[in-house]
Amino acid sequence: MQPRLLALKSAVPPHILEQSDVSVRAAALFNGRRDMTRLMPVFENTGIERRYSCVPIDWYNDPHGWTDRNALYIENAIALFEKLTVDLLAQAKLDREDIDAIVVASTTGIATPSLDALVVDRMKLRRDIRRLPIFGLGCAGGVVGLTRAAEMAKASPGSRVLFLVVELCALTFRKDDISKSNIVATALFGDGAAGAIISTEGSGPAVGPGGEHTWPQSLDIMGWDVQEDGLKAIFSQSIPSLVANDFQPVLQRFLLKNDLRLSEIQGFACHPGGAKVLDALEDAFGIARGALTESRGVLRDYGNMSAVTALFVLERMDWRRTRIMMTALGPGFSAVFLMVGA
Repeated sequence: MQPRLLALKSAVPPHILEQSDVSVRAAALFNGRRDMTRLMPVFENTGIERRYSCVPIDWYNDPHGWTDRNALYIENAIALFEKLTVDLLAQAKLDREDIDAIVVASTTGIATPSLDALVVDRMKLRRDIRRLPIFGLGCAGGVVGLTRAAEMAKASPGSRVLFLVVELCALTFRKDDISKSNIVATALFGDGAAGAIISTEGSGPAVGPGGEHTWPQSLDIMGWDVQEDGLKAIFSQSIPSLVANDFQPVLQRFLLKNDLRLSEIQGFACHPGGAKVLDALEDAFGIARGALTESRGVLRDYGNMSAVTALFVLERMDWRRTRIMMTALGPGFSAVFLMVGA
């Protein structure tokens, strides 16, 4: 009754944001309101070459309120989910009526009815489908959501669970916010979506076990601050040092609890929150700097897509034949783990 990963797909919106173009636009927008000379290197130091956006780059020149941003979020999230669902069903060789449950994770907008209900209506999925929307997990949402989907599949043997995750992070850009966190977010964030189908029946790598750890007194390290014109990013400069100092003991507890050894793990699908965080993770895993090639490649080609990014990394790996540990860090402040191919 082990849940298995039957299909895995990713998708991006149509507009490409070259990092060189973004840095020029940012300099023009922010110059005169704060000293940008000291902050401009962040655009180059991210290791990002391009990202994708659900709106063209000129959209960011004008002010936008919460209503405008959230309407774009819902419209584009559902369009990406429709494409993903079609592609996932084709990969798994399933029909729409074969899906018994749907899990959706996202933190960059609000929808009530929730995104899962909108997908069920758009895709004409079964009326008795079980639904689980997940909000607020930030960058950890992809790994946790995949874990919850696997748990649902295990709890109902033979059922097929559709997992979808979307983050339209670039919509959170605020042109009148000259804070360092907003400028860092401008250099990092991109838009994307990913999905999977999990079941105890069918061919694919096993999914599980998963694990989570939330550090005490860490609520201010990462998250969103809701403003009149949208979501303001909260980043702490302490994240790389926290990973360097405190991640390894948490990792060891997860390994011990599940009778795992680092030497048995063949690959790491790590959410690439940034280049410095990847450096710290490589140290924690005891691997060479630069060894997380898939994570660094996704960061280079897509930027930080929050919860979505870890699934992009997994897709780049030989996930059908390799024992992989997925990891991500998210608000809380939390570390999450999931084994694929265990």
